[in-house]
Amino acid sequence: MKYLLSVALCAFALAVGISAQELRVGASAPQFAGQSVDGGNYDLSQMRGQVVVVTFWSTRCLICKAELPKVNQMIRGYAGKDVTFLALTADDQAKVADYIRKSPQEAHVIPNSFGALLAYADKDKDGNLNFGYPAFYVIDKEGRLAYKGSGWDRTGQIASAVNDLLR
Repeated sequence: MKYLLSVALCAFALAVGISAQELRVGASAPQFAGQSVDGGNYDLSQMRGQVVVVTFWSTRCLICKAELPKVNQMIRGYAGKDVTFLALTADDQAKVADYIRKSPQEAHVIPNSFGALLAYADKDKDGNLNFGYPAFYVIDKEGRLAYKGSGWDRTGQIASAVNDLLR
């Protein structure tokens, strides 16, 4: 009887683990493509060989409004280095254009990126999204996730991950 109970508990735990989805460091980064507000086309599958930093943000996110200027300052420190910064948002082109007129962004801003957000968001066993703004992902030159974080004051951790990959 104990054996059957153990098997049943293991099967249940496995089923719960399989039904939840979490993007982990070391995994292949989900692919996406989009056009930035400055007219550039960005396809992650075409960006192998360079470090890519992806930030998910929203024009309505108060933390983003405080954090993106810090991210801009960090980005300026990588000018001329083999790293690309992309800022993806589910907001539409018009809303994003208005926002960046008032708060310029150093990253290449890609609006209408809800599909990419879904690919990167962790999901619980019921399929609910577990995703905080701003969310940051550092992708290595082989297309694997090297860093994942969200929320306040992550620029030091992002810079550390980027510096490790540029060495």
